[in-house]
Amino acid sequence: MLLYLFDYLAREYTVFNVFRYLTFRGICGVLTALSICFVVGPTMIRKLGHYQIGQTVRADGPPTHIVKAGTPTMGGMLILVAVLVATLLWADLSNRFVWVVVFTCTAFGVIGWVDDYRKLVNRDPRGIGAKVKYFWQSVAGLAGALALYFSAQSPLETQLIVPFFKDVAIGLGPWFIVVTYFVVVGSSNAVNLTDGLDGLAIMPTVLVAGALGLFAYLTGHSVFSVYLGIPYIAGSGEVLVFCAALVGAGLGFLWFNTYPAQVFMGDIGALALGASLGMVAVVVRQEIVLFIMGGVFVVETLSVILQVVSFKLIGKRIFRMAPLHHHFELKGWPEPRVSVRFWIITLILVLIGLATLKIR
Repeated sequence: MLLYLFDYLAREYTVFNVFRYLTFRGICGVLTALSICFVVGPTMIRKLGHYQIGQTVRADGPPTHIVKAGTPTMGGMLILVAVLVATLLWADLSNRFVWVVVFTCTAFGVIGWVDDYRKLVNRDPRGIGAKVKYFWQSVAGLAGALALYFSAQSPLETQLIVPFFKDVAIGLGPWFIVVTYFVVVGSSNAVNLTDGLDGLAIMPTVLVAGALGLFAYLTGHSVFSVYLGIPYIAGSGEVLVFCAALVGAGLGFLWFNTYPAQVFMGDIGALALGASLGMVAVVVRQEIVLFIMGGVFVVETLSVILQVVSFKLIGKRIFRMAPLHHHFELKGWPEPRVSVRFWIITLILVLIGLATLKIR
């Protein structure tokens, strides 16, 4: 939005030309989202506490979680507001990729909001129900996939890029829609499963979003993309602003979500953030790299699947409790230790993902 204003002002005052640079607007996006969180966060937390929109604790969960009961939840609203406002202010709003990512973030956020509202306000432990939630996630995921597929301007936009190999790309054709659907919906639910400890989900999200922002910038740059052997997708660089806003909002939210948390993000935040990461990865054609960088989310999801399958088939549990972070808690790890170690693992995986830019 502000880009149009500064473009106009730059005709008369060259100092405003700096706002045309994508990297500078990315920095502005980080600072804007971070500032919104710092300014709005305390008031929002007080309001959530006033209306008693607090966390409910699983009866079979770790005993240390009892103290979390009543902690204000639905703090993901703060993240979404900060991300969307910063993106709309600093991104090029004529860019189709920006709108697809914004739509995905908003749509999954709405699904999460309805689920949280029914759980926390209407006191319905089922929320909107797993089947209904998955249905609307599927609708939103398919809508984003169809938008990208039918607006694609080159075959590169629908190819599956295999990292570590310079010339390996698989043309997906209509299967692009199916792959995008599973990436977006899968990453949404994976982040949601990971969001079980103070700060556990938000910091890996920030790290992965920052790396995807770099991929977006390089993919949208005609010179850098050729040099690094990655597909050049015109306009994809603008998604950097969204990723930057997500980084700023995530760090701002972590200020209040770090142990002991003053607020939890709830489904409204987790579903939206996960879906956003998935959609950005699709835009920059790095779905496999997302799988690597988001390894913590992947392992958390697999732990739940393995636990359920094992219990149904042989009547035994593999882990003391799923998702995996609860297993380590029940082994005696303090909550901050679990979170920080998962952050370190994510940082390592993100560096491996970034290394794919040169190892080809």
